Amino acid sequence: MKKTILATLLPLALSAAYGPAAMAQDSAAQGASEAAAPAAAPEAAAPAAGQDPVSTVVVTGFRSSLQKALNLKQQAIGVRDSIVAEDIGKFPEANIAESLQRVPGIILNRDESSGEGQRISIRGLPTEYSITTLNGAPVNATSTSTIGSAARGFNYDVFASELFGRVDFYKSPLAELTEGGMGGVVDLQTPRPFDNPKRTVRYALSASYNTMSKKTDPTGFALFSDTWGPWGLLAGVSHSSSVNNRSGFEATGGYNSSARGSQSPVKGNFAVALDYDDPRANLGSYTRSDVDNALLPRIYRFYGSANDRTRDGLVSSLQYKDGGLNISLDTLYSKLTNTRDEMYFGLLVRNSKTTNRSAPAGQTGHSGFVPVNVQIDRESNLLTGTFGNTSYSSGVTYSEDETRFGYTALNGRWAVRDGLVLTGQVSGNSSKATSYQDTLSGQIFGVDSTISYGDDHVYPSLSSPVSYTDPNNFQGFGIGTGWTRETDKAKQARVAADWDYGLPGDWTGHLKAGLVYVDTEKGINKRNATSAMTAKLNTLGNTGMRSGMTSALPISNLDMGAGWPHAWGTFTRDYTYSTFDPLAYNTEATFTPAQSFTAQEKVSTFFVQSDFKGQVLDRELRLNAGVRYAKTETLIDNFKQQGAGLTYQPNQEKGSYTNALPALSAALDVTENLMWRASWGKTISRASLSIIAAQTVIPNPFDNTATAGNPSLRPQQSKNLDTSLEWYFQPGSLLSAAVFKKDLTDATVSSTTNVTFGSLGLPDTALGAIFQNAQGKVDPNLPMTLRSYSNAGKQTLKGYELAYQQAFTFLPEPFKGLGALASFTHIDPFNSAKWITNAGKEIEVNSVPKYAYSATGYYEKGPLAVRLSYNYKGRSLHGDNPRNLGDDLIRWRAARGYLDASIAYKISEQLELRLDALNLSNTLAYDYFEDATGQYGSGKRTRMDYAKYDGRTIKFGIRGKL
Repeated sequence: MKKTILATLLPLALSAAYGPAAMAQDSAAQGASEAAAPAAAPEAAAPAAGQDPVSTVVVTGFRSSLQKALNLKQQAIGVRDSIVAEDIGKFPEANIAESLQRVPGIILNRDESSGEGQRISIRGLPTEYSITTLNGAPVNATSTSTIGSAARGFNYDVFASELFGRVDFYKSPLAELTEGGMGGVVDLQTPRPFDNPKRTVRYALSASYNTMSKKTDPTGFALFSDTWGPWGLLAGVSHSSSVNNRSGFEATGGYNSSARGSQSPVKGNFAVALDYDDPRANLGSYTRSDVDNALLPRIYRFYGSANDRTRDGLVSSLQYKDGGLNISLDTLYSKLTNTRDEMYFGLLVRNSKTTNRSAPAGQTGHSGFVPVNVQIDRESNLLTGTFGNTSYSSGVTYSEDETRFGYTALNGRWAVRDGLVLTGQVSGNSSKATSYQDTLSGQIFGVDSTISYGDDHVYPSLSSPVSYTDPNNFQGFGIGTGWTRETDKAKQARVAADWDYGLPGDWTGHLKAGLVYVDTEKGINKRNATSAMTAKLNTLGNTGMRSGMTSALPISNLDMGAGWPHAWGTFTRDYTYSTFDPLAYNTEATFTPAQSFTAQEKVSTFFVQSDFKGQVLDRELRLNAGVRYAKTETLIDNFKQQGAGLTYQPNQEKGSYTNALPALSAALDVTENLMWRASWGKTISRASLSIIAAQTVIPNPFDNTATAGNPSLRPQQSKNLDTSLEWYFQPGSLLSAAVFKKDLTDATVSSTTNVTFGSLGLPDTALGAIFQNAQGKVDPNLPMTLRSYSNAGKQTLKGYELAYQQAFTFLPEPFKGLGALASFTHIDPFNSAKWITNAGKEIEVNSVPKYAYSATGYYEKGPLAVRLSYNYKGRSLHGDNPRNLGDDLIRWRAARGYLDASIAYKISEQLELRLDALNLSNTLAYDYFEDATGQYGSGKRTRMDYAKYDGRTIKFGIRGKL
């Protein structure tokens, strides 16, 4: 009976490889303590004295998963939160990334194409400051827009949630945890057959409908698990597909005035100068100064996209468990593919200036906008109206992305005798991500245009006497392409020993020591065949390119607003790829050495820690103290400009460093239901490989910003302090408050300088077609922002977290099934560089949201389950505008919130009907520019840079257990 109760209350609670609690209780309840969790996850100490481990009411469903997670949190010595599957193969959310938001201190970053959760920030630190482990082994994976960035980290959208059984979040350091996660460590745990030692067949089928794309796509999952004596087998497979459309407005780089954009060097994000000398120029009642200082967007255009995503996954586990021996062979595989169609149409404002009036109207040298009949919005200082000599650009980008991830691990646990357990793990994982695309555009030069924002800056208005659909009006065609492959490989070996021992005064100890070896390798391979494609485009000429145009837009079901053209000349995917095949052109011969490298890191680690448990003033005190010593060796193979011709030649650099990382945690039962928790420790985060191994590169070919790498960067270090009070005021309930502080030294900070493109020594293909002329050349005097990195002084990150969870079992029927959970995180302003106005005033900015919160209400009674969740994060500084560029405009990523809901009705254990709704709020995701002087409003709904809607997604289906 005791074993049955424990197995019911604590599934997935104890780890086979990192399980001090399981080992401490092995002699008393060996079968129950081994019943649940994957082998490689660090585990917690036993429940505090005076707390009955079987007093919790046994429940099922979402409330059950919350209870299990709360049990794990209460048992831990350090600061830990968990998300636990309701049952084997039944993770609470359909997307694992969506689950992460409800953990205090977690801020979710979404993929901008599919709208799915992708990366996380823990307590405000950038996403690469977090370490993700899979059953305890560190893993890296990238996808979609992050392919080629070489950033450390993990893209959660690569995987279906059903492939996992539990997720643990460690916010305070422990000696046994993988180093490198200054923000924290996230451990994903795959299921095993003895998590639930009986025959289980689970299935789920659903259809997903997006209100923007108006398409329905299938999703399916099936899992089999069974045990036969000491043997067990688990296998699960998942499939999902979705089409997500986006539409909105783009300025693609902010706003500037003619007064600032005509200066040298340019003040602001781009160069622009109005043509006042044209005979048509007419300022009306405005002065030259009024118009000169009013703002224009870098590009004024509509954006629409369709993202077709398919994800397939497989998880398996072969497990042998008999007596004190537990061995498992675990595998995980996932494949994520994206096909993305993007189209845009609007005015090119950037780099507009007239220096040669005899040049063709609208083209290089004669591109200055002529103010014919203009208006200035006094609140936003935006310049609108009718302009002469404008140029239209119609463009499409067709992309293909694919990520393949594979993982295999052999785990072993051997209870040598009472109080002594040996564990080991050997694992390997790889991630191969490939992306390629074509961008094809055509222009209409030198025409009159009338632009107006009206009340809606998401879908503004545009009109002109010229025909947008007549191919004969288009010329100035351009092509851009690229191919990128990013690979991550890792091998890990780990052995550890756990030993229970006694201490004077009825205190007990649990010692754990181990050796870890991790060998990781990241490779970036970039190719660019823009020159060859441009040569072919020139042979086709205007006549040939016009023949390939169509006025039927390649993406349907897009909202454009009443004032925007609903058709224009463009190109289909079939024409673009058949004429300019990105795979045929981006061959090995187009390899770009400046942006390619391979970096290998070998980390040898020893750790030792001990738990201590005893009574202080009749209250249980639990301590954990340890130290982790790691030696890191790096080997970088890249390419460096050498010789008189500054040609790129193979280059190799080596380095090594060591770190000693102490950690101390404590948990005290102040009362029977009130717990005080505290921890202190030292952590590190290794700098992104993109700024260590690469040379001078342009990360985004459509943004005139370059990055200079620094192979001498040291790892950043942080001393972390956490303390919290947790009140478990009734079973399944929690009210807590936590304070955290991180003192960062050797932080990687960026500094920027204004340079010209010609000074960088990069090929013209480093920038996209929008920066190239008809011959595929980039103006060597094009203003560029060069960002370089170094280790700087001390920074401090601090904040607090609040959390609440309660099942309203005290209510009368039928309201007894109600429950709620909520969390709130506040982070003090934190940014690597000060933001100073032109007048010398310092503005408070934050590179991460100052606050984020999550609230969920649910009802579970009988066969009915209803859940409603809202997740919100405040505004944060956009990474491309960390300082004042001379225009006093601060680029913010606007605050945003997402409302999701689900309804389930269980007909039987074999059949449950489900309805899920994502983004019910149809949230507008946008960036905007705030006037730091306060003279021209906040800019929230006026000076927007990117503003896009994703639409709502509705999923309806069935799931069950056979």
